[in-house]
Amino acid sequence: MSRSGRDEAGQGPGTGHGERGRPPLRVLVVDDEPLARDCVRIALRDEPDVEVVGECRDGGEAVAAVRRLRPDVVFLDVQMPGVDGFAVVERIGPEEMPAVVFVTAYDTHAIRAFEVHALDYVLKPFENARIAAALGRAREQVQSRRDGELGRRLAGLLRGYGAGQSAGAEPAAAYASRFTVRENDRIRFIPAESVDWIEAADNYAVLHVGEQSHRLRVPLQTLAAELDPKRFFQIHRSAIVNLERVREIQPWFGGDYVAILHSGKQLRVSRTRAPLLLRPMA
Repeated sequence: MSRSGRDEAGQGPGTGHGERGRPPLRVLVVDDEPLARDCVRIALRDEPDVEVVGECRDGGEAVAAVRRLRPDVVFLDVQMPGVDGFAVVERIGPEEMPAVVFVTAYDTHAIRAFEVHALDYVLKPFENARIAAALGRAREQVQSRRDGELGRRLAGLLRGYGAGQSAGAEPAAAYASRFTVRENDRIRFIPAESVDWIEAADNYAVLHVGEQSHRLRVPLQTLAAELDPKRFFQIHRSAIVNLERVREIQPWFGGDYVAILHSGKQLRVSRTRAPLLLRPMA
């Protein structure tokens, strides 16, 4: 998690004990764009009753941070690679999710969905005044949470976007069902089952889907924790394979193996991981 100079407690400019002794609103900021995180944080620093407890670069970090830090309010980017904003809500569960202000570049049609379910949003690019207004509405959401109304609104939003399973489901909802990738000025959703294999590329992960490839701004090891182990297996420190795409396994040099996909693509399997790969396929 990126804390922009904060310690574990998230202390920094704009934190405090609130007005008149009231406990401050604990805020988590989630966006894969550093500039967007900075803009939200700067807009909040003059709010006397706000404490920014953390900042996250992606949805995977956000899920862990919400569970660990228990913020009151989350400024949550909708369009993030890997685990998007809707998936964060799905994994935490609408009834357990803090008050949410969605940060989005969605078009007018999609924004209506937030309005229908009485959830606030901030449209990129945004101004400080809009952040302040959203924070005011978030305070109302904090109160709504106490009577369960916020959870019902979030659940309705997920249903409206075809999120599928109930967000409180075990453990299937814990794994990524789709990936969000950016192509120029467009956002595409790639179903997890359509991915043949995933390759490490420095601090990125590259999804290989047939003849196409899509780059995610997330390290392979971080992404690996979000994948269903019944479908995906890490065959090497730099590669994860969709088990349903594996046609056969053959011995290779030096005790290694090679996995041959249905497409004909050959991927090296390390000797330490080969026994685990072969066991479920036996």
